[in-house]
Amino acid sequence: MRLSTGVAAAMSANLVKRGWSKPWASTLAVLAVCVGAGSTCVLIAASAHEYESGIKWLEPKVVDPGPVGGHPADAIVLFDGKDLSKWKGGDAWEIRDGYAVGKRNGISTKEAFGDCQLHIEWATPAKVEGSGQGRGNSGVYLMGLYEVQILDSYDNKTYFDGQAGAIYKQHPPMVNVCRKPGEWQSYDIVFQTARFGEDHKLIRPASVTVFQNGVLLHHKQALLGPTGWRILANYNKQTPARGPIALQDHGNAVRFRNIWIRNIAEDEKP
Repeated sequence: MRLSTGVAAAMSANLVKRGWSKPWASTLAVLAVCVGAGSTCVLIAASAHEYESGIKWLEPKVVDPGPVGGHPADAIVLFDGKDLSKWKGGDAWEIRDGYAVGKRNGISTKEAFGDCQLHIEWATPAKVEGSGQGRGNSGVYLMGLYEVQILDSYDNKTYFDGQAGAIYKQHPPMVNVCRKPGEWQSYDIVFQTARFGEDHKLIRPASVTVFQNGVLLHHKQALLGPTGWRILANYNKQTPARGPIALQDHGNAVRFRNIWIRNIAEDEKP
């Protein structure tokens, strides 16, 4: 008596559903060996057991992601198009038609943040004026220390570690995905703070993952220290555990909208 090919195929498919590769599933399909005469058969089966790590995982909490273009339920909304009350210096900026325009000074959040996920949308002026660093220049500062550059980098040459999406003066973006002047763009940033030991020695540098318009620019990019134009980045001084989000005013009418942030707890990190 032989095991039908249909039964063997069904058993193989079941193993595939359990996570086995097709070659292994086929190899481990049940083998039937008839022993003796007549209809007496012994089935010799190779059985698959589910792998269990033994780790007692906490159930992930449920978070409403919100509508398309909106924000997650657990996000802190920093600017919803109505006011900049959560920002120091926000009174000096102009708000109209759901966006804010930089004027006279930079602004920073009243609340401090550490490890976080940040979403921000921005647009450089539609009318092209100037060139290089003088065209649609601004910046997003994490903890007030680490700048992700904002610039009109659509057909606008400048130094690579200063173009849009660059970690200013440290790392150029992988690609240039800038839209045309005046069009809305977005940054989605995942940030981890630097970690220091009790002796104030650096254990782990700060790092960022940055997406512009949904395209990856930096992946877990280690930062050399706080950014700056004429400084050699370093961690000679211990940075704080938390700091504000800041938006730079560089004399260009860069617009901002839909800014929100999520704190990342230590047990939520991959």
